[in-house]
Amino acid sequence: MFTPVILAGGNGVRLWPLSRRARPKQFLSLEDDRSLLARTLSRLDGLAVAPPIVICHEAHRFLAAEQLRRAGVEGATLLLEPEGRGTAPAIALAALLADREGHEGPLLVLPSDHHLGDEGAFRDALECAARLAEGGRIVTFGVVPTRAETGFGYLQSGEPLCGGFEVVRFVEKPDAATAEAFLAAGDHYWNSGIFMLRPADALAALASHAPAILVACRQALAGAATDLDFLRPVEAAFLACPANSFDVAVMEHTDRAAMVPLDAGWSDIGSWQALWEVLPRDGDGNALRGDVACEASRGLLVHAESRLVATLGVADLVIVETRDAVLVADRARSQALRGLVDRLEAGGRPETRQTPTVIRPWGHYETVDAGERHQVKHITVKPGARLSRQLHHHRAEHWIVVSGTARVTLDDETFLVGENESTFIPVGRVHCLENPGRAPLELIEVQSGSYLGEDDIVRLEDRYGRE
Repeated sequence: MFTPVILAGGNGVRLWPLSRRARPKQFLSLEDDRSLLARTLSRLDGLAVAPPIVICHEAHRFLAAEQLRRAGVEGATLLLEPEGRGTAPAIALAALLADREGHEGPLLVLPSDHHLGDEGAFRDALECAARLAEGGRIVTFGVVPTRAETGFGYLQSGEPLCGGFEVVRFVEKPDAATAEAFLAAGDHYWNSGIFMLRPADALAALASHAPAILVACRQALAGAATDLDFLRPVEAAFLACPANSFDVAVMEHTDRAAMVPLDAGWSDIGSWQALWEVLPRDGDGNALRGDVACEASRGLLVHAESRLVATLGVADLVIVETRDAVLVADRARSQALRGLVDRLEAGGRPETRQTPTVIRPWGHYETVDAGERHQVKHITVKPGARLSRQLHHHRAEHWIVVSGTARVTLDDETFLVGENESTFIPVGRVHCLENPGRAPLELIEVQSGSYLGEDDIVRLEDRYGRE
């Protein structure tokens, strides 16, 4: 039995405007109705695995928890990082936790945002990797290359090892000529970032090659606090940890590195071009999702989220429409999107940070309209969920129930508001909203006042531990 370690960090840049800082790509449904995180978890179905360890950023904890719930995953540990420090600290935390809980079997470290076209081939590779890991090897998975790719790191295989190979060396992203030579040589593979290793071997390798990371993570986990379904390492200790990847910190130095070839249609979906390559396409090479009409167009990736997108006589473009932003880009240049997003972020554009739909532990809301002194939101509250007991200093709120029944507390009074009914929350009054029913509660909230920011929420009591 092995323990899955799901790496669910990310900064939400490479697939903007669908991905944002508040909702990186692993939480998006890009290939079907399941998110990339849910698809990653589904690859473990039917395997003898322990409950997973999922590592994500503090800001994404409720997104991750909700997707685990929807995927039917029980008993998972959600390890929260106050700040991303790279894969080496993340794997160190997971190995320390597994060792503390007595798990001697291998850890399977999986990034949560990858595509695998042939999951049967992936499972075959897992069996080979498990044998090597049980023998004390630190195993990575080398993707059989299909082209001379300059956007990936490579690893070179050496002597055969029980279905795998020793790793001769790791190579950073090469130039075009070097990538062509690697492809022709036949002994170089793309570095997938997937690992299998026993906790004890991970800790021994970190102690030898990255002791500062191990010491900081040990201190961070020793004082970790349990909060609802989350495990929070000590923030100061974790932030003192050096940032590094597991490849650079350990794999480039250890003499225990092994590689298993992976020929399973792998992609890291690291750009719109990469997503276009794995999506189904029509006879003109167009990958279309949403309300899209294409005329005399070819080689497009078009994603329409909230309205009709029509094209005429264009080729090889990415066109992504969301409720608050539209991207039109040369598909071949989508790897350069980071620079554009960085400039937008430097200019203070909120479209780089937050999505139009904002996820909360009690449900979600969408901003329908906003002006200088008003804001309109469509709010959905999950069955049995309750918002915090709170007040606002600068705004009043009108709530109109569209579907379901709301239980409203206003100061010391509690009452029900049914469909097509409304209530008013004056400025400065303590209030709480709850869904006592078995179906989602939907309402329209109209805010008015001199300041409408989310930081004008004074939480007096909150079942989700937010301040």
